[in-house]
Amino acid sequence: MLKEILIQVTMEETKVAVLEKRRLVEVYLERSFQMRLAGNIYRGRIENVLPGMQAAFVNIGLERNAFLYVEDVHTAPGKRENLPIQNMLREGEEILVQVVKEPFGTKGARVTTQLTLPGRYVVLLPDLACIGVSRRITQERERERLKNLAEEVRISGSGLIVRTVAEGVSRDELAEDVAALNELWKRTKEKSGQYSAPAMLYQDLELVSWVLRDLVGEEIDRLVVNEPETYDRILELLGSDAHSFGRKVQLVESDLWEDYGIDQEVTRALRPKVWLRSGGYLVIDETEALTVIDVNTGKYTGSKNFADTVFRTNLEAIPEIVRQVRLRNLGGIIIVDFIDMEVLEHRAEVLRRLDEDLKRDKTRTYVLGLTHLGLVEMTRKKVRPSLSSLLERLCPYCEGKGRVLSEETVGLKTCQDLREFARTNTAPAVMVEVNPGVAAFLIGGGGSHLRSLEQEIGKQIIVKGSEAAHLEDVQMRPLYSQEEIANLSAPVHPGQILKVKIEEAHSSHPANGIGRVQGFVIDVEDGGVQVGKPAYVEIAKVFRTYAKARIISLPDAE
Repeated sequence: MLKEILIQVTMEETKVAVLEKRRLVEVYLERSFQMRLAGNIYRGRIENVLPGMQAAFVNIGLERNAFLYVEDVHTAPGKRENLPIQNMLREGEEILVQVVKEPFGTKGARVTTQLTLPGRYVVLLPDLACIGVSRRITQERERERLKNLAEEVRISGSGLIVRTVAEGVSRDELAEDVAALNELWKRTKEKSGQYSAPAMLYQDLELVSWVLRDLVGEEIDRLVVNEPETYDRILELLGSDAHSFGRKVQLVESDLWEDYGIDQEVTRALRPKVWLRSGGYLVIDETEALTVIDVNTGKYTGSKNFADTVFRTNLEAIPEIVRQVRLRNLGGIIIVDFIDMEVLEHRAEVLRRLDEDLKRDKTRTYVLGLTHLGLVEMTRKKVRPSLSSLLERLCPYCEGKGRVLSEETVGLKTCQDLREFARTNTAPAVMVEVNPGVAAFLIGGGGSHLRSLEQEIGKQIIVKGSEAAHLEDVQMRPLYSQEEIANLSAPVHPGQILKVKIEEAHSSHPANGIGRVQGFVIDVEDGGVQVGKPAYVEIAKVFRTYAKARIISLPDAE
């Protein structure tokens, strides 16, 4: 099977697409303004122990406390297991925890005290003296060989899990990986003794390095990257593997997402309905508790009998269901409502094919069988947020009944459009009219993002925020006249008096407040006490990306 990985790097984000037979099956995103947490190790402080839930809240320095279940609390050798959590932890105690599940919605991160450090060929278990071999390695002789090698190279008191990619590797390669992980664990323990909670002790790999560690293997036919520096770093990270795998790494300096039609595929993955080639279709409905996938015959009427039509539709739906589960990164409980099948052999074959297709998914998934109602129950490990929760947020226009793209996603798409505009237009400047939230993202803190973007495309960018603009609406037009450019550069001028709402305190000078006019930042002197309230201000100075102002009193301002 042809398998490719595309890595698209821009100033704002890194995007990774995994393709099988030229079809998109997985997407990974890492944005410069969002930090990935899964895999990170922290020194945390127990804030609350909840006997009724057999769980504890742990302060690891994030906005919300992390959640620790009793079954995720590691017990030292010789200590009794299955103790109630109040006998294992106490409030104020400092412990080492690792994030196993990213925060989502109103829920904080989920953590465990059973720490693991993944490497290229093995996963180190610092506090658990056992040896395991990936179940995906099926040859018994190779399993036994790897188990014996792992026993030889492991450090006393620690354990190892041999990963699938280790199949066929030598003792030296395994030992080198183990030594690197032991050194990493040693440094992590040293930091633990130097810092008090909350503190991050170990940060898991950034996306490109993670892809090389967890996704790249012999089954990959091609890895394409769009950015020269990232290309060089990939070859460096491959190390000794560069001789064998390096020829598969290609540098193509273009928009890979556009070349391969990835954006269209991602857009389709955000829709509830997915059409099958026969005319049948899937309806995918994500909720907080579970995901439901409904299979329908649609336009497909078959050619033999109803039972055969149902069976063929269900079989055709299976590879698309698995693809959508991977592409959308669905996790937790998944219910698949196949079309009812009366023939028992048909039911058994559908379950067998579903199990077979799920073997290509690296995320742990279990099929629990058919219920009495004919529903297939599945569970899939949930580590990262789903694709829709990454790219979308609840729609403010319909009070949560639907979804729209987030300000960040619209802003990132606008950045790409600006780069394309710069390649095809000779105008010295461009005006972008967007929703104020998108305008604030494009401008960035202190105008830093706007300056970087202007430097990259070689044109002046004038961002105008419009309250009337839909969150996803972007209007862009070239500017040729220097007079027009000067007039549009700022929506305010010195001496102007206007009414603004003080939205937040200034990040560097809390005594000052921040308001916005059409997305343009107004730094209001001594406005920090007015946060959340409107105020009359007089514009004192106007700069490229913000204006200085002071609060004034007017007769009708009371």
